[in-house]
Amino acid sequence: MESLLFHYRKFTEYLKILKKAFTGVPHEITIFKAIYILTQMKCKLFFLFAPLLLSMQSVFAKIELPSIFSSNMVLQRTSDVKLWGWAAPNEVFNIVTGWDNKTIEIKTGNDAKWSVFVKTPKAGGPFTVEFLGKDNQISLENILIGEVWLCSGQSNMEWSANSGIDNAKAEIASADYPNIRLFTVQKRTAKHPQEDLVGVWDVCTPKSMPHFSAVAYFFAKRVQEETSVPIGLIDSSWGASCAEVWTPAEVFETRTDLFESAVKIRPNQWVTTEPSSLYNAMIAPLSNFKIAGSLWYQGESNTANAEKYADLFTTMISSWRAAWAYDFPFYYVQIAPYAYGTPEEGVIVRDQQRKALRLGNTGMAVTSDICTIDDIHPQNKQDVGLRLANIALKEHYKKLNRQVNGPMFKEIKIDGNQLEVHFEHAEGLYSKTKKVTQFEIAGADDVFYPAKARIKNNRVLVSSKEVKAPLKVRFAWSNTDLATLFNAAGLPASSFISD
Repeated sequence: MESLLFHYRKFTEYLKILKKAFTGVPHEITIFKAIYILTQMKCKLFFLFAPLLLSMQSVFAKIELPSIFSSNMVLQRTSDVKLWGWAAPNEVFNIVTGWDNKTIEIKTGNDAKWSVFVKTPKAGGPFTVEFLGKDNQISLENILIGEVWLCSGQSNMEWSANSGIDNAKAEIASADYPNIRLFTVQKRTAKHPQEDLVGVWDVCTPKSMPHFSAVAYFFAKRVQEETSVPIGLIDSSWGASCAEVWTPAEVFETRTDLFESAVKIRPNQWVTTEPSSLYNAMIAPLSNFKIAGSLWYQGESNTANAEKYADLFTTMISSWRAAWAYDFPFYYVQIAPYAYGTPEEGVIVRDQQRKALRLGNTGMAVTSDICTIDDIHPQNKQDVGLRLANIALKEHYKKLNRQVNGPMFKEIKIDGNQLEVHFEHAEGLYSKTKKVTQFEIAGADDVFYPAKARIKNNRVLVSSKEVKAPLKVRFAWSNTDLATLFNAAGLPASSFISD
């Protein structure tokens, strides 16, 4: 009897191990795999308790959904939206979509997986979606149809009202927006791409907003007010993360230069620097979920390999678009001036982010006028979100007919001993300082000298006594140079160096 009790206790311990193994991935481990695991554990009373274990099969046969599908979610409007999940192998069940009252019959494959595309209307809600199986039923409620934006990056994207923002108390109190929904992806790493992640949809309220990305919230608030369409935000960010961890492994398998560059990233105490580890756990599971576009706020953790940032970043964006199988808009924030320890490392990243605009359907919000050089987490998240939203409203939603970008370097023309600097988005170009400053020029020796500069016809003419035959120009070329040059829209010019 004592031996039987001992083995029974051991068997229950094995079941606990199995339960832990099943957590998060019950759809991938069938009851037969569970039996195999127990036999490998050499559980002596396996055959005695096998009927009990087999009776548990119905638990694993239930319809299951990935975490991204829950009550309060937003589904992308006017789209073929994919629904997917798990159930028993070859099980037949029904899905009922509340916006059109259609019933769809589903049959899982031998792999216990199922998926189906459903058409969504222009916008609206709340709706329900029901999953009706023989062993269980799932009813998702309070679903809205609207615009879904994936928001990622490092701490400035993760930064919440609770972390500290301008006018936080009033912003939190007024954050009652039932047509904005929030989904925070829990921090996880993985060696290989995952099928699911951890998170839940919340309605935006003064209770939920303080814990969510402030930049994403202010973006959604502006877009929702202008379009009157529900907005769903997915925040998948991690403070101190480099861009490499958000990039798929196949990039580094085919691009040895980017893999070698990744080695330069300095380890830190807040997040792994292992390439692809956050993409696998926090982005790949979302790649079947239809989105309108993506927002990005990152770069501070790539100062160690700044020269490769534009190449890595545009490759990362393209790989995300390939995973989703469409060319969604990708809008990002240029990092702000900050007193980095190594000269020029910050401004090189900013210039690389400017160069990344060569990739189509992208936009960049410049923040060099809404920051302080001694705080790597600027508290003014309102204007950051507003600038991203205005880019989206003009470029993607076609709702604005005004300037939403600051002056952006275009080209130089040599005119004797001076250079003529041309900008895009330069209408009404002016300097906030009495003299036009922060310009430097160089000749064939690549030695830069401060330049005399003046504005003429929305262009800047620069020259220096030290440079008789100028060939290159750079602007605000310092980690800590705050904005001085603006256009008529009051938006700052990006730092740059001419090629």
